Amino acid sequence: MPNMNNTRLLTPYHSRAVLALSLALATALSVAASATSAPGAAPQAMDPARYRSVDLTHPFEAQTIYWPSDQSGFTLMTLSRGMTDKGYFYAAGAIQTPEHGGTHMDAPLHFSENGQTVEQVTLDHLIAPLAVLDVSLAAGGNPDYEITQGDIITYEASNGPIGRGSIVVARTGWSSRWPDRREYLGDDAPGEADNLHFPGFGAEAVRLLIEQRGVVAVGIDTASVDLGKSSEFPVHRLLARANVPSFENLTDLDQLPAKGALMLALPMKIAGGSGAPLRAVALVPR
Repeated sequence: MPNMNNTRLLTPYHSRAVLALSLALATALSVAASATSAPGAAPQAMDPARYRSVDLTHPFEAQTIYWPSDQSGFTLMTLSRGMTDKGYFYAAGAIQTPEHGGTHMDAPLHFSENGQTVEQVTLDHLIAPLAVLDVSLAAGGNPDYEITQGDIITYEASNGPIGRGSIVVARTGWSSRWPDRREYLGDDAPGEADNLHFPGFGAEAVRLLIEQRGVVAVGIDTASVDLGKSSEFPVHRLLARANVPSFENLTDLDQLPAKGALMLALPMKIAGGSGAPLRAVALVPR
C-alpha cells in the first residue's frame, strides 16, 4: 500500500516491525557467533555494525536469465508514473516472473511431490552460518566441472569441518558471465535445454553435505545446482527428498571469506510455490 503522505510518522505497527527485524538480526548474529566460537564457550552478543553487507543477488530486469524452457522472463509493467492532480509524484507497477529464474530459491517441492513449499521452508534454512567452496580455478577451464567430495575435504583441510546447520555455497566464477546467455548457460538456443554447459555439484558431494555434515541449504553462482548437461537432476532430487532448499544464480561470492560470514536468503513467501525470487545477502565480519 503506498504511503500517500510523505510526512507521516511511523505507526506503532511499523515501529514493532522494525524492532522485530532488529531483534531477529541480533539473534541470527549471536547464532553465527556461537557456531564459530570455541566448544563450550558462551555465545557472545554481536554488534551488526561490525559486519559489512554483501549483496549476492542479481537484479530482476529484462536481461534476467531464466531456464531456457521458460520464455516468459521478467516483466515490470508500469501502472502509474507521474504527477497526480494533487500535486505529488506517484509511481506503481506490476511484475510478472516465473518462479525459477534470476537469483531464486528452489523449494523441495520443485523435485519432490511431498516436499516443502516455499512458505513451509523455515527460517533456520534461510539464515545460517556460511561456508564458501571456491572451485573457480578448476571450473574456469571446464564448463562441465563437477564439484566432488574431494573439493569438500580440501576445503575442510584448510578451514575446519563444515558445521551442522550451515549453508554451503559454491563459487565457480560463472556469475562474471551474467547476463550473456550463451556464456552463462553454454547455449542460447531459445527454448532448448539439451546443450547447456556450466559447473554444478556432484550427487556424492551433496550426499556428503546432507547426510554427514547436516547442512540446511546449498547454493551456487550458476543456473542450477546440477551440472548444466544433466538431464536427470540427481542433486535437485537428493536435496528435495531431504527437504533442503537450494539457491541458484547467486553473485559476488568472490567478496566472501571461506568461512565466518552469515547468510540471509529470504525468498518471496509464495504459498504453495515450488520456488521464488530471492534476495540473498551475506554479513561478513569487518
